[in-house]
Amino acid sequence: MPQSPDALDAVAVRAWCSLALEALGRQRAAIDAINVYPVADGDTGTNLYFTVESAAAAVEAVFAAHETGPTVPAHADVVRAMAHGALIGARGNSGTILAQLLRGMAAVLSEAGDADHLRTALAEAAAAARLAVARPVEGTVLTVATAAAEAAVATGRDSGLEEVAEAAYEGARAALAATPGQLPVLGRAGVVDAGGQGLVTVLGALLEAVGGRARGGAVGPAPEALPLTGDCAEPGPDGGPAFEVIYLLEASDDAVARLRNRLDALGDSLVVVGGDGLWNVHVHVDDAGAAVEAGVEAGRPYRIRITHFAADRGSAHREPAQRAVVAVVPGDGLSGLCAEAGATTVLARPGEPPASGELVDAIRRAHAREVVLLPNDAQLRHTAAAAAEQARTEGIRVALVPTRAAVQGIAALAVHEPGRSFDEDVVAMTSAAGATRYAELAVAERQSWTMAGICQAGDVLGLIDGDVVVIGQDVPGTARTVLDRMLSAGGELVTLVLGEDVPDLLGDELSEHVREGYLAVDTVVYRGGRQAAPLLIGVE
Repeated sequence: MPQSPDALDAVAVRAWCSLALEALGRQRAAIDAINVYPVADGDTGTNLYFTVESAAAAVEAVFAAHETGPTVPAHADVVRAMAHGALIGARGNSGTILAQLLRGMAAVLSEAGDADHLRTALAEAAAAARLAVARPVEGTVLTVATAAAEAAVATGRDSGLEEVAEAAYEGARAALAATPGQLPVLGRAGVVDAGGQGLVTVLGALLEAVGGRARGGAVGPAPEALPLTGDCAEPGPDGGPAFEVIYLLEASDDAVARLRNRLDALGDSLVVVGGDGLWNVHVHVDDAGAAVEAGVEAGRPYRIRITHFAADRGSAHREPAQRAVVAVVPGDGLSGLCAEAGATTVLARPGEPPASGELVDAIRRAHAREVVLLPNDAQLRHTAAAAAEQARTEGIRVALVPTRAAVQGIAALAVHEPGRSFDEDVVAMTSAAGATRYAELAVAERQSWTMAGICQAGDVLGLIDGDVVVIGQDVPGTARTVLDRMLSAGGELVTLVLGEDVPDLLGDELSEHVREGYLAVDTVVYRGGRQAAPLLIGVE
């Protein structure tokens, strides 16, 4: 057996992350099965696993950068990487809280990793996690974290690192066992808190890393049935908010303070973690678009993930829905629109298309046996195909509808009907997308040759079906020309998606242009938010 370390040094932190990931991997399904609070959506174990996976990957990246050097990475660098990795990869309510716990620990452990610092780190972590949650509730992971910290602080000053870690672990286990008596929804379901169980697993891995002895931690039984859904307060008759919204946010402390107040008024399960200009925001709301818009007002949100909770959340061990839609969207405004239509969304930031792993993750988050994937970008067809193939190996039936633009995805989503057969639904969605011509406006960055002639830097380009067909001097005039070309071949519905910096007046002007020139053609206008193109156009 390897000798126990005297301090939680770089190597021990690396071992902790690796052991925690392995342990959560083993218990992932069991923790998912006891997830009844704050929402019975059966994904707490999965969310914690992905959060720790991101932390472990960040630590491994630091070690990889030092492979050619004579020494291991600096202890502080590894601890900070663990916390940063957890922050940017945090998933769900419990994963976001775990990220804040690790961040709170890192602030102390980056100075030193001895027993005294571990005591302080656990106490700071528990306090930071409570501050991150808008409305703390006892009987949750917060209670377990507090008990772990109190047990660690109660150890004698002559206690070593292993004794402190063991006290924290045993304190957490005892608190976890008491959670059903603290939170009625757990007592009725006959389970312990899933997030708290995950924290016990992580602390067991810490003890193993510093003590060399594997620690278990039985996962509470899954309930046979649960007639309630969770929320940050006792569940109401409406079953709770419809969407989970998560995003990373670059913003100042003052802006985040205002954001907390705004989001707290919009929904519940609000957790905002981070600092130093980077935050992870998690909230459950009915208006997903408003939650994203609040982030836009506060700073720069990205990696936006919006998940539509299943209509039937009455079972703690939620059975997968029969069918779901996963859509890639170019702007935060469309994230809310598509989510309200029932889709799980993946945001494609300008110049940063999503990787196949992000699409696979979204397919998993959709939690359905059958998934329709809408890449909404011609450049993503190979990435989407790889994601679909990976998901199929996991037993999910995935159909890739080759949408080449967001407006085609909107058209496909509009005809989506989960009640019909999968094949019929895919055919209808594919047909609707194929019947939609798409266009966008762009601003030329330099002089170049196009199919419409030579453009100069600053010219407004009109692209139809991916090809430049119009070179104009301003957005309104170019948009009218593009619309006239598209509608010359006929059409029944025009869809306009306005970019963040485009005034609402443009939508009104273009709608009037269509009404005056093309009888029986309807127009619908959406705000796309922060997207690469100032205007997207679809004609069905």
